[in-house]
Amino acid sequence: MPRMRQHGATAKPKNIKKTIGKLLKYIKAFLPLVITSMILVLASTVFRLIGPNKLQEITNIISDSVLKGISYEMAEIISIGVFLIILYAVGFVCTYIANVLMGTVCHRMSKNLRRDISKKINKVPLKFLDRTPYGDVLSCVTNDIDTIGQTLHQSVSGLVGAVALFIGSLIMMFVTNWIMAFAAIGSTIIGFAIMFLIIAKSQKYFVQQQQRLGDLNGVVEEIYSGQTVVKTYNAKHEVAEKFESLNKKLYKSAWKSQFISGIMQPIMGFVGNLGYVVVCALGAVFVIQGKIDLGVITAFMIYIRYFTNPLSQIAQSMTSIQTATAAAERVFNFLEQEEVSDESEKHIELPSEIKGNVKIKNVKFGYDKDREIIHGFSADIKAGQKVAIVGPTGAGKTTIVNLLMRFYEINSGKISIDGISISDMTRSQLRDIFSMVLQDTWLFEGTIRENLVYNKTGITDEDLDKVCKACGLDHFIKTLSHGYDTMLSDETNVSVGQKQLLTIARAMLQNTPMLILDEATSNVDTRTEELIQKAMDKLTQGRTSFVIAHRLSTIKNADLILVLKDGDVIESGNHKELIKQKGFYADLYNSQFSLGGLDVDAENPS
Repeated sequence: MPRMRQHGATAKPKNIKKTIGKLLKYIKAFLPLVITSMILVLASTVFRLIGPNKLQEITNIISDSVLKGISYEMAEIISIGVFLIILYAVGFVCTYIANVLMGTVCHRMSKNLRRDISKKINKVPLKFLDRTPYGDVLSCVTNDIDTIGQTLHQSVSGLVGAVALFIGSLIMMFVTNWIMAFAAIGSTIIGFAIMFLIIAKSQKYFVQQQQRLGDLNGVVEEIYSGQTVVKTYNAKHEVAEKFESLNKKLYKSAWKSQFISGIMQPIMGFVGNLGYVVVCALGAVFVIQGKIDLGVITAFMIYIRYFTNPLSQIAQSMTSIQTATAAAERVFNFLEQEEVSDESEKHIELPSEIKGNVKIKNVKFGYDKDREIIHGFSADIKAGQKVAIVGPTGAGKTTIVNLLMRFYEINSGKISIDGISISDMTRSQLRDIFSMVLQDTWLFEGTIRENLVYNKTGITDEDLDKVCKACGLDHFIKTLSHGYDTMLSDETNVSVGQKQLLTIARAMLQNTPMLILDEATSNVDTRTEELIQKAMDKLTQGRTSFVIAHRLSTIKNADLILVLKDGDVIESGNHKELIKQKGFYADLYNSQFSLGGLDVDAENPS
């Protein structure tokens, strides 16, 4: 089943409160650290709020000395100054420890999210991965989780501190002088109104930014992995235009979201300066009237800063949290995808030796429930038989393999191996008895040895030599400077055919009783194909094997050939029997050996 690219299909966040609730469940595991961090933030805030009162005392002492001629003791001022230094130092330590604790929580939570996504990938059905661009999944694991972690680290403790400072400064202003407190609040009401208006209007831009980042990642991954095709078909202008279009959309949404974030600071700065003007003017009048001391104005100047600055920080934190919420929605959308059925209650024991008798009875299947593509497929395959599945493109050949391996579950019917229904086996049990070689090669960055013995233990160099010689890899291995310990990476010069041979050798080393070859020789030249065919003949001896092939010359020696068309078996038999029938298979075979419009003898093509 080919992967379907559906860029831009990511759903918009629907329930911010619900998403935040899910994030809180992840944070719950670290609740003691979070609580400790919040307590330290609150303690630091309290220390900051005590400071202006002490500065008020110093100001009053000095002003009384200057204006009223009252003498003062320098020791008293020094004592207050030392107290303030200790107070602010302790506040600094509390803030530092709180940030370290919150950073620990956020990084651990990010690690847990990545762990859960890693587990989830192994549980989602193949149809989800078939229909979801790789870029979306990669963006979810990297960009989205990083956004969540960084935002929570930078914003949560800052938000708590800002709210505490805001409320604390409000209380202290009323305690100091309630009339000036009302004047300060009145001058900053406009800041509240602007902040909430911007927050209400800005969420969609942060959502768009995350969505379009995922779309762009998907296209980049697609284009980079298909560079050969892009260059072959001279499509660089087309893909460049597609990239440029998505890049412009990302730029616009990112610019708008960042513009909104950036405008908050100047607005709050203006509101804060307006508050200073009001406090100074009203305070001066009250001082002249003898209603307050000069120190009250000093304290109020600091309190008004404590009152207005948190507004900016709260607004900034809220916009950052909106970005994190949009990212979290995407992460949880992935984590909540439908999973394959639970098999923990299956305890069936397989025979110590699997013979490989496969019976397929009236199997029906469709990738979509309303579109069936396999209609009542049946086959009876004996142990050790080499079964070839042939037919035109779209006939359902690969689908049969997907059903055999339970990559997809059948709609109805039954598939059994040695009399045991594959639905009664766990997927691990079933896949342990199969080796599989696909048309698309998959090699990871590591040594050749690691790629060959993938998930297999007890493999010696002698085993590797034997298998590599059987599939014609021995000469290639000998030409490498480090042999089996040569690292495979993007810089390693390995041809497509050699990669296919490595995957075939990997399958040989598994030494399973059953084998699936899905166009395994499609990427190799004729000479290599002959070597592989000989190796395949040895490999399939005594094993039940399923071979999907478009090159019908490669399956002439198959014990049973199943000819599929539109999801049905229209012919079956060995090569000679099907040629004699002069039916669909004979036409298909002769068409592959037609030279200049003249059909070659089907029995003895030369």
